[in-house]
Amino acid sequence: MASPQEMADSMYKNVNEKTGKPMNDWLVIIKQSGLEKHGQIIKMLKADHGVTHGFANLIAHTHLNPETPDDADLVATQYNGAKQQLKIIYDTIMDKLSELEGIEIAPKKAYVSLRHNKQFALIQPSTKTRVDVGINLKGDEPTERLEKSGSFNAMVSHRVRLTDVAQVDDELINWLKEAYNRH
Repeated sequence: MASPQEMADSMYKNVNEKTGKPMNDWLVIIKQSGLEKHGQIIKMLKADHGVTHGFANLIAHTHLNPETPDDADLVATQYNGAKQQLKIIYDTIMDKLSELEGIEIAPKKAYVSLRHNKQFALIQPSTKTRVDVGINLKGDEPTERLEKSGSFNAMVSHRVRLTDVAQVDDELINWLKEAYNRH
């Protein structure tokens, strides 16, 4: 299965063929429209130009985010400066999950989303001394280590706080694999 980035790259290459205009022409049309909100741009492209929703979304996103960083840049930015010593925790988790098939790694600005069919976990360098791993284990009782996510992130049910790479142990990986299997 293609990653979200690979799908977007494929769509980007096919904009001219599928919409009848190259991306730069669409960006000029949007600029001339004066529209500034994502939803308004999508609506205009669909209604006035017959662009399908997927391509309208891609074109609007490209207009509003002209220099979208790639996935590697997003992860590097998360672990730069005072948080650079935490990157080993992220790398170790990713290495231990590499055997799982069909994992989609979707870096965001502040965290990395791990998806199977749905998001099952996220990894976030929350402070300069701690990485939080959010895990979707809805219905599981919290423990001292596997705490309820609370205000950390509403997209996950539990959180595990890590301050040392040694905490990336079998218990944590088993929770992540259980969440993967459920989603």
